[in-house]
Amino acid sequence: MSNNLLKLGFTLALAFGVTQAQAETRITYKSAKSASSYYQMGVQIAEAIKAGSDGEMIVTVEESQGSVQNVMEAKARGGDYVFTTPPVLVSLAQGGKAMFEGKGDPKFDEIRALFPIPSLTMHFVMSKKSGVTDFAGMEGKTILLGKGSFGATEGEKYLKQFGLEGKIDLAEVELSNAVAALKNGQIDGFVTAGSWPAPNVIEAAASSDVHVLSLNDDQIAQTKRAKLVIPAGTYAGQEEDIATTSLPVAAFTTTAMDDDTAYTLTKTFWEQKAGMGEDAPWWNGVDQALMANITGKLHPGAVRYYKEAGIELTDAQQ
Repeated sequence: MSNNLLKLGFTLALAFGVTQAQAETRITYKSAKSASSYYQMGVQIAEAIKAGSDGEMIVTVEESQGSVQNVMEAKARGGDYVFTTPPVLVSLAQGGKAMFEGKGDPKFDEIRALFPIPSLTMHFVMSKKSGVTDFAGMEGKTILLGKGSFGATEGEKYLKQFGLEGKIDLAEVELSNAVAALKNGQIDGFVTAGSWPAPNVIEAAASSDVHVLSLNDDQIAQTKRAKLVIPAGTYAGQEEDIATTSLPVAAFTTTAMDDDTAYTLTKTFWEQKAGMGEDAPWWNGVDQALMANITGKLHPGAVRYYKEAGIELTDAQQ
């Protein structure tokens, strides 16, 4: 082969490689700790986006220490940054309140939502042996709250609101050992927050008889959280719907992301959601109704998709 032909072949190969690189959009998706269900969701989203875009959009999942860190990093990240957080934290960041006091930044005003993901859902899981079927029945029982998590903080708040502060024994057991502790009678119940169906609640219901407590409307109003109903049959032995509370969570980016990328991400997520639900049931709890929980602005690219899909948006979201 002549040198000219070799050069031509090299040039064509290089040009093809450049074209491929240009056609491929890379996204960083920052979710949660690698051991959490939300990290698993990130991996599922990454796989779904790749499949749904025929490999034109590649999502790399990045571990995070939590939602506050995710929001803070929006100040310095570029247009390829997607992160998950409860919408309320975005509002707090934009207002420089609570954990963001003294840490405000104009970049926070550029945060925009894309789509909802499974909510952080409260579960109060009691052994059937304990005989507890409502919150009043928890008095004198041994309960595992865990430490440092949203579920632990929220659970402690609810127990106080419902008049149980100082009236229950708090178990000094790690939440990761909750199912075993419940099974061997070391505790009467545990509190956990996560997507539903929650893996540890599935395990508890499958390995021993449990009762997941429902909150009444007055209790839900006291918590000032969104009401969520877990349908009957979600967990083994669960014959009735469970009324509980949730903290909505969504995927966000910033205005640095171009409209076409935000549009494709949002469109592909919704188109792939049913398939994700076949592999992981927690996606089946995500529907258009969760859009109402996104209180801030949506990315213009996402807005384009929702209008095309006929999904109604509020004035505040546009």
